Order: sequence, then C-alpha cells, then structure tokens
Amino acid sequence: MTHLSFPLTDEGIKSVRERLNCSDGFLLGITGGIASGKSTVSVMLKDLGAPLVDFDHLARQVVLPGSPVLNEIVARFGRDILRSDGTLHRKKLSGIVFNASDKRKQLERITHPSIFEAFFKSVHRITSADPHVIVQVAVPLLIELKLQPLFDRTVLVYASRDQQEERLIKRDGIRRKQAIDILNAQMPIDDKRSLADYVISNEGSPDKTQRQVEALWEEVKQYRCGRAR
Repeated sequence: MTHLSFPLTDEGIKSVRERLNCSDGFLLGITGGIASGKSTVSVMLKDLGAPLVDFDHLARQVVLPGSPVLNEIVARFGRDILRSDGTLHRKKLSGIVFNASDKRKQLERITHPSIFEAFFKSVHRITSADPHVIVQVAVPLLIELKLQPLFDRTVLVYASRDQQEERLIKRDGIRRKQAIDILNAQMPIDDKRSLADYVISNEGSPDKTQRQVEALWEEVKQYRCGRAR
C-alpha cells in the first residue's frame, strides 16, 4: 500500500479506498471531542446492530509488548516510556509528544500504518461474515486527519466545551487547568459540526441521546438502501 501521510492526500485516500473496496459493507465513521460521549453512542449503535471497529482499541493492540511498533517507539523515544512490565506507559509518552508537533508526527509515522492495517483486517473480517452490514468505525481524530472520504457517512458526537471540561475533570481526576490545556490542544468541537454528516447531541439525558441514535440508525439504513439501488 502507498505510504500514508496525515492529513491524507488524495493519493492516500485512493489507496485506502482500494483496500476497502473488496467489501460491500457500509462504513459509518464516529467521532467527537474528548469526553463528548463517543463510547456511549457506540454502545447504543452496537446494540442496534452495528459492529464496532475502534481506532483507540487498535492503537493499543499494535503496541503490545514484543510488537515491532512498540520496539520502534522505544528506539525513538527511549525505554523510559515503558512500564516495569514492558507495556507502553501511554501517559508518559503523551507527555512527551503533547506540545511537540515534530515528535507527535514521528510517533504517528510509526503507529498509523499498523493501525490502518488492523483497521482493514477488522473491516474485512466483519464484512466477510455479512457483506451488507453497517460497520461503525470510531476515530477520535477523524476530522483532524481529514478521513471523511473513507466513510459512507460520518457522525459527530457533540457536547459543549463546558461539558467536555467538567466530564474530563471528573473522568480523569485532573485539575481544571489540565483539562483546559487538553481541550485547547484539540480542534474545537464546535468547528467540527459542519464537517460531519450527522450530529448527535450528548448533552442531555441518556434517553434523549438514545432517541437520537435510534433516529440516526433508521436514517442511515434508509440511506444505505438508497445507495444500493
């Protein structure tokens, strides 16, 4: 496959599409901001019948102890990024690349090819069992990396900046300044709204989110049927 660089070039998009074209499955891209509730929406969609391919999970799988990717990361960033049991200390590595775009790009060049290979394998495994399945693919940086062309439709899980901040503080047990710094380092979620096909507001009750997800599911199924004609 052509070497991928991010954001994807037209050549990179074409290359990835070629790898996915062996499937008749429908790919629904799921994204959002940190602490916006992507996992909540993914669970709801899974319950409705959409198997999940999660890029966060794939990213953890490709850096398991003994993997070529982890070995390359250690060669580049040093053994200090390992825990005593040989697993990757993700928070320590994040601290190294957080405000250093050159180091972050180096890390992405190491990890992204293997993550995408795992993505292709996961999609092919699912669609081999059911060629007409709707597969949800959760990608935290889907919009930042301009990956929209890879998916049939995209969904943004939305929560306001204030809610993201409060949820992040509660979820990770961090101070407000840390939460603000994390959010400031990301693309503002409000800037993403117009760049996705659908928006699920995850600001209210779980029942309210559930109703939106169910409506989305029906709309996506109709869109898929229309496209297949």
